[in-house]
Amino acid sequence: MLSFPSLKSCLTAKPVPPNLHSSLSDSFSGSKSLSFNPQTGFNLRPKSLQIRAMEASLDYHFGTQLQTHIKTPTSLKIAIIGFGNFGQFLAKTFVSQGHTVLAHSRSDYSDTAAKLGVSFFSDPHDLCEEHPEVVMLCTSILSTKSVLKSIPFHRLRRSTLFVDVLSVKEFPRSLFLEILPEEFDILCTHPMFGPESGKNGWAGLTFMYDKVRIGNDDPIISRYGRFLDVFAREGCRMVEMSCADHDKYSAESQFITHTMGRVLERFGLESSSINTKGYETLLKLVENTAKDSFDLYCGLFMYNNNAMDQLEKLELAFQSLKRELFGNLQSLYGRQLFEEGE
Repeated sequence: MLSFPSLKSCLTAKPVPPNLHSSLSDSFSGSKSLSFNPQTGFNLRPKSLQIRAMEASLDYHFGTQLQTHIKTPTSLKIAIIGFGNFGQFLAKTFVSQGHTVLAHSRSDYSDTAAKLGVSFFSDPHDLCEEHPEVVMLCTSILSTKSVLKSIPFHRLRRSTLFVDVLSVKEFPRSLFLEILPEEFDILCTHPMFGPESGKNGWAGLTFMYDKVRIGNDDPIISRYGRFLDVFAREGCRMVEMSCADHDKYSAESQFITHTMGRVLERFGLESSSINTKGYETLLKLVENTAKDSFDLYCGLFMYNNNAMDQLEKLELAFQSLKRELFGNLQSLYGRQLFEEGE
């Protein structure tokens, strides 16, 4: 064990002999950082630029090494408002990646949340007081406005990131810009998959996003990047696209897909022992679309300005096909009558 002289012995120590002064001065003459006075002892002199540069270099080297051993936290505190099937579906992956997940819904999902490792809050005030970094709305399209207005924004931290996952994009974009405080960030997204299509993983599935309003501060940019990384890590195909372009393309694909599935459902397709591959595809289409609520389909129509055009084009295409079929039938019937007359 190291021993140190007592304070009393230091105060009563005899003066250093003069001959020691010269030897110590010679020892420190290269650095010239110390001076000796027989009456006052050693005094610090200003250090040379070389010494100071060496020490600064050591400090920088040490700081660099220290930074390499300190990892920036990547986990997020994500609040899911609307904890139905889709909210639970996303929560499983969030939790598996080590993120803290909070949830709120009108229905009591506390037992389901506990099994998933999610903290459930029946009161949105209590959830917001947990100060989540990200608030994700997983509500239906029809209820989005009322749910958004019910959130106690004053209990959240400023610059909280708000995210939606609706199947339409222009509607939530306008709604967020209208209702959310200006200091809140906005990210509109559409995971173009669900509990059925994504049950075996998200690799190769499309995740669309639009940076509607993202601040320039480093912590804000980092948080935004970490959130997108949740989906990138799962292998999603990340597509950045404007909300307007999304709704245009979505009306041409998603809305028409849902429309044909519901038409065929009402048509009453039945399976048989001689199903073709094409017929099996139609049966699968009916099965997938029937699992979604009619509110979703209604929302795709009501809140996408392009949906009406697509519905009219579909009707015109069907009428055109009927006219062509009937025209060929009349032509064939006319030839048969003419041949019989001859």
